[in-house]
Amino acid sequence: MESSAIEARGLHKRFGGVHAVRGLELHVARGEVFGLLGPNGAGKTTSMEMLEGLVIPDEGEIRILGLGWARDGKAIRSRIGVQFQSTQLDDKIKVREALTMFASFYPHARDPDDLLKLLQLEDKADAYQSKLSGGQRQRLALGLALVNNPELVFLDEPTTGLDPQARQGLWEMVRRLKSEGRTVLLTTHYMEEAETLCDRVGIMDQGQVLQLGTPRELIASLNQPSYAELEFEGDAPDVAPFAERLGMPVEAKEQHWVVVLTDPRHDLQKVLNCVEALALPMQQLHVRRASLEDVFLQRTGRSLRD
Repeated sequence: MESSAIEARGLHKRFGGVHAVRGLELHVARGEVFGLLGPNGAGKTTSMEMLEGLVIPDEGEIRILGLGWARDGKAIRSRIGVQFQSTQLDDKIKVREALTMFASFYPHARDPDDLLKLLQLEDKADAYQSKLSGGQRQRLALGLALVNNPELVFLDEPTTGLDPQARQGLWEMVRRLKSEGRTVLLTTHYMEEAETLCDRVGIMDQGQVLQLGTPRELIASLNQPSYAELEFEGDAPDVAPFAERLGMPVEAKEQHWVVVLTDPRHDLQKVLNCVEALALPMQQLHVRRASLEDVFLQRTGRSLRD
């Protein structure tokens, strides 16, 4: 059996003068949850669309479950499921009707009632999809992607715009897909989503994957265990006297400073001593561990949400 769910080599895609994807190299193993992490405009969706067979790359090669789109498109489509950023359905279609309609497209579809139970939408089976909450709509969209019992599932920004409770519900669905042995490729710009769900992550910006690895490996590559964030009421004061006295790297933002703590127990005391010595109007001090956001900032010089 082909051990790779996805193999992409040297993918390029241009739209006019925009080079959206620049030499994408990607390997996703079977049974893996892999995340493409990056801000809007990084090239994540275009990369997904090429892998899904919706967009033809200008250059490069794609293998999905050991098959190629040019010769085996129909076979690939029968074995993958795709959840788009937004799924357009008729306002007057009901939840069970939508699942039944999509199931009719496949010879070996999952039973709609089984999907309703899996999606925790049994009590909404006869509700119009237009009456569902945002989280329920996303669960329905995921259900439509699962009707053919796919081996490989593509999720493009699956939790964008959802409240925390709905997001947790989608996360649980992804965990269940993994427990069933399915492969999941998802895009996200939420660092906590990637850290929580993904076995491996590719940090993407300006059409390129800049770094690959497990979330733990990528964070460890910073060699920075934690950070102290000093928050001020109103705009932060001039950082220069503090940074000079502290003798450690300080990133100044509008209403807070970020200090790299190489040795948290020792460095944190130095931070507090400097705050007291300079009588700084600090409102709060928050200590956090390094995250994928910090990895991205180091590699690109900008935030994931920029």
